[in-house]
This record gives sequence, C-alpha cells and structure tokens, in this order.
Amino acid sequence: MIVPWSSTFDFDHDRLQGAKVAGRVLSTEQAKTSIQQVQAIINGGLTDQISQLDAQGKMLSNPDVWDGPLAQQFRDQTWPETKAALDKAKQELDQLRDQLQKIAQNIMTAGGGA
Repeated sequence: MIVPWSSTFDFDHDRLQGAKVAGRVLSTEQAKTSIQQVQAIINGGLTDQISQLDAQGKMLSNPDVWDGPLAQQFRDQTWPETKAALDKAKQELDQLRDQLQKIAQNIMTAGGGA
C-alpha cells in the first residue's frame, strides 16, 4: 500500500505493532543529525522571528504610528495576507517539530540511538 505524503499524516505505531510491514527501514547518522538540525532551527529562533514580524506588523498597522495611502493599503491588504501566511507557517513549523520529535523517538526506540 502506498500512502501519499501529507503534512497531517500520523504514524500509528500501536496499530501496526505485530503486523508484517514490508519495505526498507533505514536510519543513518545523517538522518538523525538532520532531524536535530531542523529542530534546532525551529526551536532556536525561527518561530521567535515569526512572532517578532507579527509584532512589527501590528505596530505598522496602527494609524497613530504610520498613516497615509500606503499605510492604509498595508493595513487593509498587505498585513492581513502576510499575517495569515505567518500564522500558517508557524502552525506548520509546530507540526513539523512535533513530527520530528516522534520520528527521533521512534529511531531511539528501534535501537538507532547512538
């Protein structure tokens, strides 16, 4: 059975336990290192930078801070679209971080820990 990749795919280890699963399972040191590096990027500031962008966007959306035709366009169109994209990106990064944590735990449980 081929399962298409989905950001919402959740591996149900308990359901598959005891079932015969065909296919190759490989976990190299490079895979573990890459997982750790992605986690470090997410945890080490990327989500914080998104929050900082949000704070500055809110500041620029305040007509007491910035006003005029371009400011109005920013408040009405640019910032709402950008904020929605930033919120979605933050949500996706949180999901990725959680997914990578599960993968790392599965690697360690399977004896791939060094």
